[in-house]
Amino acid sequence: MVALQAKAHPLPASIANRAVPPFQNSTSTSAGNAKQLLISFQNNIGPANAYITGTDSANRLAFAQRDGNLYVPSVQGPTSSNVGIDITIPLASSSSNLTSRDTKTTDLTLNGYLSGARIWLAANGELELNTVPGADGPSLVEPSVANAEDPSAHTNWGFVEFTTDPEEGLTADISYVDFVGLPLGIKLESATGNVTQAALGVTANAVPSICTDLQNRAAIDGQPWDKLCVVDNSTGSIIRVIAPQDYMSQNSSAFQGYFEGYANEVWQKYATTPLTIDTQSASGTVNCTVANNQLSCDGDNRPYSQPSSGDVFGCASGPFTILDTDNDIHRAVVPRLCAAFNRATLLLEGGNFQPFANESGYYSTSPTNFYSAIVHQHEIDGVGYAFAYDDVTPNGGSGSAGLVMDSQPIKLTVIVGGIDQS
Repeated sequence: MVALQAKAHPLPASIANRAVPPFQNSTSTSAGNAKQLLISFQNNIGPANAYITGTDSANRLAFAQRDGNLYVPSVQGPTSSNVGIDITIPLASSSSNLTSRDTKTTDLTLNGYLSGARIWLAANGELELNTVPGADGPSLVEPSVANAEDPSAHTNWGFVEFTTDPEEGLTADISYVDFVGLPLGIKLESATGNVTQAALGVTANAVPSICTDLQNRAAIDGQPWDKLCVVDNSTGSIIRVIAPQDYMSQNSSAFQGYFEGYANEVWQKYATTPLTIDTQSASGTVNCTVANNQLSCDGDNRPYSQPSSGDVFGCASGPFTILDTDNDIHRAVVPRLCAAFNRATLLLEGGNFQPFANESGYYSTSPTNFYSAIVHQHEIDGVGYAFAYDDVTPNGGSGSAGLVMDSQPIKLTVIVGGIDQS
């Protein structure tokens, strides 16, 4: 296990890297003709706070206030600063005791569209969300999952991701790509036949249980799976579990060589046998073969070198980097290839066709992404992103990502504290 350490993270690239028009004055906006989304917080754990951030319809950083209206912060100073108003949304609770499982509900109607948005939840404490100035306006400074100096380091927190759109409606998910912390789940009710979709997330006691499984795995293969468990030094208890790529960012020797032998075997196999990848798009299926130690796919604008362990866990570096100039085939191959490495399906029978058709075969051989495998084992319904491309699904498959979406949403319920399965 490791004590809290590491870095502060900026807003995800989907928001922070956008071209945001400059603006000077703080404004509170309510789009009169915008679809109003009812967000219902089902609080199972006692004192908790919510925060909602995203990009508004004018491509500006925005925060939801307690009344559901959006607040756009002003450009402030040369350094990081607070948001400017209190954006905390206190959740109703029945007890000051975090072990209480009595449920209380808080409703908020979101006025206006938000893209690349997050609903942040914190148990028995507050998150510090700051802004940092930029050439095109402020962007968000997120709390860090591993920084001992972060103001929120000793707070148990998590988030739900969502986007609302005039045409597409609502898309939402729960993500454990970087860490497992405060257990969260979501339910989406639709106006089209009152259909309910759900991604219930990890169980209420998932964090210590996941750590036990990771410790057992570390004892088997000698890899630092147990070090992914983050100890809050103020209490001595495990507060969250971080993903391998986050741990590796602070411990460069961790998992060194873990996937490299597997990658060698994959490259050897597909030097003589074509790897067929279904792009699940207009490009159809493409054949890929290895020559001169690079994997090349028909119609792809760039070949792929062998990935390192860090490349596999993160899916965003080395051969899995996606450039602005990459064509549609490359953009389709990258997620499917990285998913196949994380799930260790490339050397299985039938693994020469990706996405791999037999979802029960995921994580069935070593090396594999045991963080992802174990997280899924502790999810109530087995879904919720556990690595970046966990939404790669074979045609007709059930999927692992836990995306919920509907063009006519009625209500998004956020379950705070998880569901007790004991």
